[in-house]
Amino acid sequence: MAATTKSADSGTGPIRVNKTVFIGSSIGIIGIIIWAFLDQESADRIIGTAVGWVARELGWFYILLTASVLAFVIWAAASKVGRVKLGPDHSKPTYSVFSWTAMLFAAGIGIDLMFFSVSEPITQRAAPPIGDGATLEATRMSVVYTLFHYGLIGWGLYALIGMALAYFAYRYNQPLSLRSALRPIFGDRVNGILGDSVDIAALLGAIFGLATSLGIGVAQLNVGLEDLFGIAESTWAQAGLIALAVGIAIFSAVSGVDKGVKRLSQINVLIAVGLMLFVLIFGATTFLMNGLVQNTGDFVSRFPGMVLDTMAYDHPDQWMADWTLFFWAWWIAWAPFVGLFLARISRGRTIRQFVTGTLIIPFLFILMWISIFGNSALAIVRGGNTDFEQTAMNEPERAFYALLHEYPGAPVLVVIATFTGLLFYVTSADSGALVMSHFTSHITDNESDGPKWVRMFWAAATGLLTLAMLMIGGISTLQQATVIMGLPFAVVVLLMMLGLFRAFQVEVLWVDSRRTAITRALSSRASGGTALNWRQRVARAVRYPDHDDIVQFTDAVVAPALRDVAEELVRSGMEASVGVTHVDAYDLDAYHLDVDFNGKKAFHYQAFPTTHPTPVFGRNPDVYDTFFRLEVCTAQGSEGFDLSGFTKTQISSNVLDHYERHIEYLHSLGDAESSHTESDATLDWSADFVDETDEVEPRTGDLPVIELPANDQSDPANDQSDKETIRES
Repeated sequence: MAATTKSADSGTGPIRVNKTVFIGSSIGIIGIIIWAFLDQESADRIIGTAVGWVARELGWFYILLTASVLAFVIWAAASKVGRVKLGPDHSKPTYSVFSWTAMLFAAGIGIDLMFFSVSEPITQRAAPPIGDGATLEATRMSVVYTLFHYGLIGWGLYALIGMALAYFAYRYNQPLSLRSALRPIFGDRVNGILGDSVDIAALLGAIFGLATSLGIGVAQLNVGLEDLFGIAESTWAQAGLIALAVGIAIFSAVSGVDKGVKRLSQINVLIAVGLMLFVLIFGATTFLMNGLVQNTGDFVSRFPGMVLDTMAYDHPDQWMADWTLFFWAWWIAWAPFVGLFLARISRGRTIRQFVTGTLIIPFLFILMWISIFGNSALAIVRGGNTDFEQTAMNEPERAFYALLHEYPGAPVLVVIATFTGLLFYVTSADSGALVMSHFTSHITDNESDGPKWVRMFWAAATGLLTLAMLMIGGISTLQQATVIMGLPFAVVVLLMMLGLFRAFQVEVLWVDSRRTAITRALSSRASGGTALNWRQRVARAVRYPDHDDIVQFTDAVVAPALRDVAEELVRSGMEASVGVTHVDAYDLDAYHLDVDFNGKKAFHYQAFPTTHPTPVFGRNPDVYDTFFRLEVCTAQGSEGFDLSGFTKTQISSNVLDHYERHIEYLHSLGDAESSHTESDATLDWSADFVDETDEVEPRTGDLPVIELPANDQSDPANDQSDKETIRES
């Protein structure tokens, strides 16, 4: 058996629709829409009965699951795997911290924060789950309950799903799909009906969660239009708002993440911050700051006891169904939608950065928003304004606008709030369309979106579902439907957490294998196997290779070294091969060596060309503005060092250093499952290193050649001795 050479196959075809997921979910949703339109009374009755059963019998499951998820993501961020990147080791974040924060905030919160930040504190004060209403304790706890329902638990769910999707997609080249996170448990079975069922369950939960948010949004926007233009609150007015928002969402969705969601999210956050600061400055500033500090302390001190509180001895069943269980089911239903969206925008961040940012940054904003607006509303109620209190409790969609009328410049504030609400609506709707099109498509490039017509379909379907649920029973029916539809995906969330945990166990072994194998690597260098003498080090330090240098070095040194190692491994009984990928971005070849281990993680070693700006101190008339490096890449990405100038023997020894590290990893792994890593390694990393606007100019003239001293690059003597060593072992 001889070592073989394989050429990489580049190019991707058009994105195909996953017919099973698309048709299955479409039939279910369209059926529900038709049922809601034709038999509203029956739909309302059945939904109410179902949500009552879920609240009575499975409330403990929702509470235990959400607490476990939060504990898991915190553990992941604090443990060894926190340093692992959601992508290859060399990847860098695509978006700035502000853009990233704005996008995850707008997608994950939406207009609902405006809705509940005023209505829930007042409602919780008047009708707490335990004790009498309108007391000092009820007032303090009203803001704490709102923060509890809208804070860390929900963002923990978002962090879990987003982390799982990004980890498997960008680090191990799996499809950006929920089923990929189940591969460590079910293996290749996720490619069939099992995976399709998971996607359908996630999509059904996501669209109902999204419809709930949009239903709340459209009801509140209708109030804003009534306030501004006298457009009375009605089904027809809400239908018009849905049609307008869906139209804008379609336009934004088809323009893609960068052009649509990113810009709208940034504008959205800036306006929301401005509105919050206005209320803080022109309201009772001292009281609001005191409230913010006290609310923070109350939440921190009481949160641990609230996480697992099922209220088993108090039995406020209706309160639990209307508030805590609804919110947990709502967050779960939203989790696949927001999680996939977060994964799309988080490539290149470490797990620690991702979890910390997802949990802390949005929550800090939520803390300030709820404390400022909630305490402002409580101050009005405690001042004796009973009309305002009744409005907030019985017509919660009017509460936010009623609060704004207590401040100077109310008409302007109403305009700003309505515009902000519309942006919240649109950013949620277009993000939802992008994500749902992803669920229902076969996408090989994780940076791509589904077909435009699919995005348009899901934007329209979401609008129709929202209208149907509003016609049945308004916002309460949407809330009830979310509790039901979130249940199937709750089981999927549990399985995804288990799959991610098993994957992290393998990841830790991989990280530890580096430390175990370094002793052998250093020993080899001390014996002269890979060490550069001082003249060679000088030559490499002052050399900035160009395109022709890399071509010559790759063909004369790298390729023969990899082939020699592969042939020796083959003679030893291993399934080794050498392949070559043509990197179009540089018009260069990248050679790689692969060893198959029959079901275990394959060994992959690649010498990949990258281009970099020439440092100022290294420039002279004979050196161009850019130079090339031959970076060593494994399946996890670039190792960060350059092979240029190495001899053939030195490259062969470096390959064996990495091979021994891989062997140590497999020994540590033992019989543990590693199916999540059984995918083709990335062969062309150029998208991570080259800017599409940059052009790499080939050299037009000759440069003086700097010969490597002492050892010839082929170094036949040392090469022969290395072969003898391998044979003996």
